[in-house]
Amino acid sequence: MFVDYNAIADDAKVWIYPSSRKFYKTEIEEVENAIKTFVEQWKTDDENFTASYQFLYNRFIVLVADDEKSTLTNTDIDASVSFILELQEKYNIQLLDKMNVCFKQGEFVQYKELKDFKKLLKNKALTGKSIIFDNLITNNHDFKNFWETAIEDSWYSRFL
Repeated sequence: MFVDYNAIADDAKVWIYPSSRKFYKTEIEEVENAIKTFVEQWKTDDENFTASYQFLYNRFIVLVADDEKSTLTNTDIDASVSFILELQEKYNIQLLDKMNVCFKQGEFVQYKELKDFKKLLKNKALTGKSIIFDNLITNNHDFKNFWETAIEDSWYSRFL
């Protein structure tokens, strides 16, 4: 069952899908509707299941599922990955590549390959104070508190 994001527990599971590009203005409404429809129909056979989503910076799709009263099976997770794969194909983007890095550069969100990110650090185009998105976070508490963080405070600090 779809619920408002603010009603989701801190220990809920989180999946973060960064897009290889910002969605175009002409795509945003359609993408948001598709995400909401998926979440509304995800695991509808289980009345105890609650889920929500966030669509942030016109680039990040965040699925959140509270499995405290309901177990998420591999089939349920496969359904979400299939949905993400459909979005990838329809919009010609990458959403599942976890080897890329997202960070803020001024007011813009950048999406770079890890090797290019390391070069930016080496060339001082980014510093430890630069804000990075930790897309490997797996629970709602960490998402709310540590998703956007300084490089020096994240696991990416090993590249400084």
